Parts: sequence; C-alpha cells; structure tokens
Amino acid sequence: MNLINDNNCSWVNDLSFRNNIQIFSSDLKCEWLIIGAGYTGLSAARKLGQLFPNQKILIVDAQLAGEGASSRNSGYLVDTTLNDGFTSNKELENYKKKTDIYKLGIEAVKKFIKEYQVDCDWNECGKYFASSKPEDKDILDSFSETLSKLGFEHKLLFNKDLTKRLGTNFYNIALHTKGGILLHPGKLVRAMIDTLPENVELYENSLLLNWKKINGRINCNFKNGTIKTNKIIFATNGFLKSLGVKKNYNFPITLTASMTRPLTDEEFKSIGEPKEWGVLPVRPMGATIRMTKDRRILIRNTAEVHNPFKMSQSDLKKRSIKQKIGIKKRFPQLPDDIIDSTWSGIVSRTRNSSQIFEKIDRNIFVAGGFNGSGIGVGTLFGEQIAIKASDENSDEIRIIESKNKPTWLPPDPLLNPGVKLRLIYERIKARSEI
Repeated sequence: MNLINDNNCSWVNDLSFRNNIQIFSSDLKCEWLIIGAGYTGLSAARKLGQLFPNQKILIVDAQLAGEGASSRNSGYLVDTTLNDGFTSNKELENYKKKTDIYKLGIEAVKKFIKEYQVDCDWNECGKYFASSKPEDKDILDSFSETLSKLGFEHKLLFNKDLTKRLGTNFYNIALHTKGGILLHPGKLVRAMIDTLPENVELYENSLLLNWKKINGRINCNFKNGTIKTNKIIFATNGFLKSLGVKKNYNFPITLTASMTRPLTDEEFKSIGEPKEWGVLPVRPMGATIRMTKDRRILIRNTAEVHNPFKMSQSDLKKRSIKQKIGIKKRFPQLPDDIIDSTWSGIVSRTRNSSQIFEKIDRNIFVAGGFNGSGIGVGTLFGEQIAIKASDENSDEIRIIESKNKPTWLPPDPLLNPGVKLRLIYERIKARSEI
C-alpha cells in the first residue's frame, strides 16, 4: 500500500517548493541505509555522513522527506510532559530519566540550529498545561510538586491571568513551565534536508515493500528496485509496525489538526493581542492549541485508531468540524469560516511511554516510539543511534539506555479494540476540553 498524505498541512505549505527530489528506481548497494527521512532519519544520516565521509549512505522515505510526522506536529519542543501515554510515570526517578532525555533533545536541536544558522521561529516562551475544569487543580498541584522536586521553574495561573495571556477566558487553571520551546516544525526539518552531507543520497516517494537479511547483508525491495546494504537503521516511528520492526512494542495513532488563516488586526485586537503561546491539555484527549508568531491558531483535538497510510478529504472535513467547535469554544468572537487548512499525521505510542532505541541484530538498528515528543527526542535518537550503529558509545547513549524499555503489547486483533476502548474512555473524560 502506498503512503498517501494530504497536501493541506499549513507548516508544509509555508515552505518553498523543492526541485531536487529523487525517486528510487534502480538496484543499488551501500554501506549504510536509513529508512525514514524525518527528524530521526535525517539526524542519523547527518551524523553518519560526518563519521564516515568516504562511505556511501542512502536515506529513503515513502513520501517526501520531512513531510510526514516531522512537519505535521504542533511544534512543541518539550522539557516536561504531563500526558504522554496511557500509563503515567509515578516514580520520581523514572520521570527524571524521561526529562533528562527531553533536555538532551533540546540541546541536540539547539546545537543543530546554531551550527547551521537555522531560522525555525524558535521561541523560548514555555508552554501551558491548561484546563477549563477547576477540579483539575489537584492534577496540576501534584505535577507541580514533581517539577519542584526536580528543579523545573514553573507557575500556577488562574482564569484572570490566563485570559490576559491567552486571549480567551475558556481556561480556569494552568501550569506554565518555562523550559518549553515553540517552533515551526516544517522549517526545522527542511533545514535538516538542506544540510545533509555530500556523501548522503536522499530518495523520496519510495516505499519499502519488504526486507530480509541474507548472508550477512540486508536486502530491501522497493517498487522500482532493490538496495543491498551492510547496515540499516529503521527510523520510521509510527510506521515501524508496518515494516515488522518492534511490531509488538509500538502502535500508530492518527491525529488531525487545523490551522486558521492569520487573524486580521481587528480580530487580533478583539482577543487582546496576546504574544505567541502554546497550550497542552491536562486531560489526555483534550485539545492542543497554539497561537503562532504570525497570528494563526492551531488546534489538535482528535486522536484515533485509523488507517495510518491515508485519510480521505471527506474524513478530514468531518474532523475539521470538531476543530471549528474547539476554536469557537475558546474564541466565540472569531468568524465561523476562519479555518484555512486541516491535515492528518501519525504518532507512535508505546505501552509504558518509553522510546525504542535498540540494536536488533549485528547490523540492524531502530529508533522510534517517541510518544508525541519527536522533535527533540527524535533528533537526539537519530544522532545517537548512528553512533551506536558505528560501534561507539556516548554519555547520551548511556542516559538513553538507563531508561526502562518499552513493554510488550498484545498482537492484533487484540490490540486495536483495546486501544479504541481506551481512547473512547479518555475522550469521554476530556469531552469539555475538546
């Protein structure tokens, strides 16, 4: 099945058209092959290109590079998370390990931006965990206690202050964390494409059909040819399962989001002319909302088990109705027809919210399962899985591997019904927050 993504994503459409696209259509051999050209795959390719400047490195994606999940998220580079899976990390030491990885991810992105002088609308404005329900103060009080023990700067805010900061009186309680960063995900991943080393060849719109290890080498079959490689890195995150990689340890969830056109001066004034901000929900299925640098409002308030390879325009239209309702709840003074685009994207979830970072065989490696934190963690894991695949070690790898590994998931047909039921349960609990 071909991977089909709609062409409606605002982050992607903000970018200039690329005219250097190569489609794989021959039989090739290489020392290194990377499957997946998002944050993880591109970071792995960049690192391998630096480590082995005289070796042939190929990176292949089933769609256009960087235009999958890497460009279709909400643009949060997180330092802390409240809801990142179906089980929570109650032990302080486990949560500290998680935030240590987030910190390393932020540092990895910062280093890339500084080295290559990247403009991705970087804004160290922090983020809000917000709720319209006053009773959610108990959740935020508990989270505040955890953050205090770990030394994270944060602040509890209530309706009056939130209205001034966000331009909406929808929220009654929020916790602001200072370390969160907002950025333009499309601009960041495009910069990673544009700065690939010379010995890295990128092929796009080239779906991997199947792969097999034969006589110590990896044989990969594509629609229009084959690649034989000495070592392979799988960096497809939400599509790992479809390739038979760690298939009982992660699963894809389909999200949809909408973004408005830029607000007019009058519309922007009507909501108090707030500075750029980002809100994450206190309840897992609540809405993620952003006010962007250029006065657009982004909303993501759906998550479901869906065919990860495509979503039809009619399905997108149905989901955009939910996003319109979410915007009107928060900004009733804005016009009904303000949504400019709606798109879908995939995240990879694991049972215990731990990421995948492994050597599967002597020459087979995988990184993924980022549970919605792929900008920073994906960049970090891409660089470090390249180092690990090179038979080297690092302080970052030691920190990554000190964390619990993902736990086993039941296979289909047991998994999907269970996930669907859980999503329904969380959706009911968060219905006022959508």
